[in-house]
Amino acid sequence: MTELETYIHSYFGISHTHLAALADMFTEAQLKKGEYFTQIDKQCQQLSFIRSGHLRVFAYKEGKDITQWISSQGEFVTDLASMVFKTPSRWNIQALTDCQLYSISKEKYDQIGKVVPQWDQMEKLFLAKCFLTLEDRVYSFLSMSAEQRYLQLFERKRDLFNETPLHYLASMLGMTPETLSRIRKAQSLEKKS
Repeated sequence: MTELETYIHSYFGISHTHLAALADMFTEAQLKKGEYFTQIDKQCQQLSFIRSGHLRVFAYKEGKDITQWISSQGEFVTDLASMVFKTPSRWNIQALTDCQLYSISKEKYDQIGKVVPQWDQMEKLFLAKCFLTLEDRVYSFLSMSAEQRYLQLFERKRDLFNETPLHYLASMLGMTPETLSRIRKAQSLEKKS
């Protein structure tokens, strides 16, 4: 199984029989650091799996930069609402590093049902997984302290802490950069003792 087929299988549960045909619908793409995958008010025209690099999903509100998520290797990236409903994107998605992607255009995405039997059911499961991820994220903001959210992200995506600006991570975690610095310092001191 190729790297792309592994990503497709893990997100969509496509059988091994149809993986190669679906993988053929993707193309390899690159984004240089600072380039945009999509921008607010433009329709998102693709879904991509990240082969390498980091992409930041963000918007501005009242002059404040708000990071919704940072996607990394093995994860997918798109503005799902924009792509599915053909509406203007609500998010900027920008490369924080040089990125290599496996991308499928909206046009080809809409043709997956011709290649993969039972795609409708698989897509529903995929969208349900996306919704559950969102629910888990909301629940963490409601039930966890800033330190607990930091520790959870650190365990899941440790590489971000060395490869992305910390103020983006603070925004993603719903805290100020100063709070993130205090938590990091406390964790560092705890490890030394």
